Amino acid sequence: MKKMITGVLLLYGMSVCEGRAADKEATMLPELVVTPARMERPWVATPYSVFSRTQEEIEREQMARTTPDIIERLPSVMVQKTSYGQGSPFLRGFTGYRTLFMIDGIRLNNSVFRDGPNQYWNTVDPFSLRDVELMLGPASVLYGSDAIGGTLNALTIDPPVYQNALSAGVRLYYRASSAEQSHIGRLQLSSALNQYLSFIVGATFKDFGDLKGGKDVGEQPHTGYQEKDYDIKANLTLSDHILLSVAHQTVQLDDAWRTHKTMYGIDWEGLSHGSDLRRSYDQHRHLSYASMKLFPEMRLLAQAELKVSYQMQAEDEFLIKGSGARQKQGFDCGTLGLSLSMVTPSDWGAWVYGTEYYRDRVHSYKDAYDKDGTLTKSYLQGPVADDATYDMFAAYAEDTLPLFDQRVDLVLGGRYTYAAADANKVINPLNGEPMTIDDSWNDLNGSIRMLYFLDDDRNVSVFAGLSQAFRAPNLSDMTRYDSARSDEIETPVSDLDPERYLTYELGLKARTAAVDAQWAAYYTRIRDMIIRTPTGQIIDGYHEVTKKNSGDGYIYGVEAAARCQFLKDWSIRAVGSWMQGKVDTYATSLSDKTEDYISRLMPPTAHFALRWQSPDRKWWAEASTDMAAKADKLSEGDKRDTQRIPPGGTPGYIVFGIHAGYNVTDDVSLSAACENIGDIDYRIHGSGVNEPGRNFEIAANVTF
Repeated sequence: MKKMITGVLLLYGMSVCEGRAADKEATMLPELVVTPARMERPWVATPYSVFSRTQEEIEREQMARTTPDIIERLPSVMVQKTSYGQGSPFLRGFTGYRTLFMIDGIRLNNSVFRDGPNQYWNTVDPFSLRDVELMLGPASVLYGSDAIGGTLNALTIDPPVYQNALSAGVRLYYRASSAEQSHIGRLQLSSALNQYLSFIVGATFKDFGDLKGGKDVGEQPHTGYQEKDYDIKANLTLSDHILLSVAHQTVQLDDAWRTHKTMYGIDWEGLSHGSDLRRSYDQHRHLSYASMKLFPEMRLLAQAELKVSYQMQAEDEFLIKGSGARQKQGFDCGTLGLSLSMVTPSDWGAWVYGTEYYRDRVHSYKDAYDKDGTLTKSYLQGPVADDATYDMFAAYAEDTLPLFDQRVDLVLGGRYTYAAADANKVINPLNGEPMTIDDSWNDLNGSIRMLYFLDDDRNVSVFAGLSQAFRAPNLSDMTRYDSARSDEIETPVSDLDPERYLTYELGLKARTAAVDAQWAAYYTRIRDMIIRTPTGQIIDGYHEVTKKNSGDGYIYGVEAAARCQFLKDWSIRAVGSWMQGKVDTYATSLSDKTEDYISRLMPPTAHFALRWQSPDRKWWAEASTDMAAKADKLSEGDKRDTQRIPPGGTPGYIVFGIHAGYNVTDDVSLSAACENIGDIDYRIHGSGVNEPGRNFEIAANVTF
């Protein structure tokens, strides 16, 4: 299978289609994007691998249930699921705090994000979004720490535009799934009251039952959960040149179990499972922000945006051990954000520059109870330090300079970052006594990228880039005292340095009447990666691991995506990726440092789809297949993680699905799908649950 998929990838890069042009359908390769340059630019004129998903694709075609699911069929993306309520995308081999998530340009990432897969991308409601833009590779110049494997910007639905009369609208959306035993509903109200004020308000309710795997695994116990989401956004036009936006969103995700660490973990392909009777999480997130956009139409300032935000993320874990002892722990992290970005045109290119500041304040707890529920002990800290703050300040500038009669774009940028951690209540792992951790870091990084248009119509371009990226140590790196992999516990450490990365990239983009295509090859050099290192000690029955700046290594790969219109009503879509990577690590506390595979290295993958669209654009149907080779390039940590990764690696798979839709009117649309037609058992590499077996889905969207 590996040879087959690798061969397919080579064909992607040379994909050529000739056919009759037709109206453009929704595609992962958009016309315009904002994220790569912090201002709107044509997709083919951006020197990055960039992909997009629109609201219509999210809700009617993909019928995505979570935000990570939106990007799961894009190249170099692997959406790992520790549980069905926790999705963590790997982007070019990196996940967790080495990928950056933004909501309307505001960082979701904070200083308690941890190494490896986490659940925080799941705390963004996909049904509140009008578009998502995914930029693969480093983006530290414009977006700072964590933007290493990729950056996703989730753009929320905007209020309607005033059309010379009072207007109001209602939207109802419903989605159901058989294998997930789920129901999702959304109610959305919007209105343009006058030429100055418009708003939109929405509520989404989700109920997931226990997930049914393939024909052999069947129902997977304790994989269901519930979620409630609320959002509101208002636009106030103060003048022809000033727009004020205010928004709030709340997400409440309850009772999401991590079953692989409990006695309910499934027996599949030699997997082991834990002995806990319960391990579940509640996640709450609240974001409020105000944004003022200025369009002064001045020579020295074309546009500017000032943002003020406050975000609260809270996590509570409930644990019942096999002995019956109970534990509850968690944290809340409140983040104040301030940012100012500006765009200035000049004879020396278009300048994007600005400054931003984020401050986290963290409270953390851990309490132990006996079998009867009586409190027996309150610990000094929870998963991370209690009574802690984390500050990050940055200033950046980037210039896009057109050369040779605008045939070439040269993009030069740089960023200065200052970060500081101050943790007052930390457990010393050597003696269990309290200690404090106080440290700060400065960083300068830069980027140079170039794009060349191969044709006069600017429809085909090649790009190359050399970009630095970095990640400052955060509170999770320095103060975490919590479980890690299947049988490990991570303990606090001080004296860490920033991680540093350097990426070389080469790519090709094409947009014609019949073809949209993108291909890229990359090589990322890794320096001073913070890695977990066994100490040889046992704490509460778990093997202790600590952190060191010992991870030097590399990751490289190729990725491609293409859509071809080969007949008036028919098109094909192909996506694929392949990567390889190793990093220095310690296999045991007594071993020397050795080169090992990147943890959870994504196997070769491919996705194909054949699509038919009726001439009147009312009907559409699509047959697709998803393929992945066996994930057998395992790190030593992967080999120990037998609750999620079967011995010898995660099996490869080929699954088939069909999707169809009907636009009854301009205001009513219906969608249906059958995924995993063969009802096979499979999982995404590193996940704690298997994917759905044969799964029937329906969705309806009504506006009036």
